[in-house]
Amino acid sequence: MKIYADRFPTALRQLLTDLFVVVWVYAAIRFALWLYDAIESLAVPGQKLEGAGGGLADSLADAGGKVGRVPLVGDELTAPFARAADAARAVAQAGRDQQELISQLALGLSIAVLILPLGLVLVGWLPLRLRWIRRAGAAKALATAPAGRDLLALRALAGQPLGRLARIAPDVAEAWRRGDDATVDALAALELGRLGLKAGR
Repeated sequence: MKIYADRFPTALRQLLTDLFVVVWVYAAIRFALWLYDAIESLAVPGQKLEGAGGGLADSLADAGGKVGRVPLVGDELTAPFARAADAARAVAQAGRDQQELISQLALGLSIAVLILPLGLVLVGWLPLRLRWIRRAGAAKALATAPAGRDLLALRALAGQPLGRLARIAPDVAEAWRRGDDATVDALAALELGRLGLKAGR
């Protein structure tokens, strides 16, 4: 007995669900990356502040060094330049702090927006998909076992809707008890079809 892909509606449902999950995860990651870049762009003023402060501090320190060479009053003239250079360095540090804060914020918010969509996949879709894989694998093993057809037919009798069972035979339970091959095959195929599998000889 060979196993092929499931009847079309079940296979299509599985395929569409898997494709939706892939698109969902891709969209969530793309949005998180976009959000990260958008927030990171807010660090541009901090970069400019750091550059301006650093450049001004270097210029003031250089000017103070030159003024310091003036005889007698050089040390007194250097002090204001040194204080101004320190203030400019503080401005540059503020720019660096702003960039670091924005970078941390961008990373934190990007991770936060990924938690919900990825959590839904890991908690909602993945366990169901793994459960289906286990059940389909067990059914596939049964379908290839010597007495597997009978077990699958029994499961179909216990779990399939009565309308479907009635379409197989007027007294499907009696036909199964007699070991009617056509009935057993139809019941086994019905159960395999529920799991997305198809039995074929």
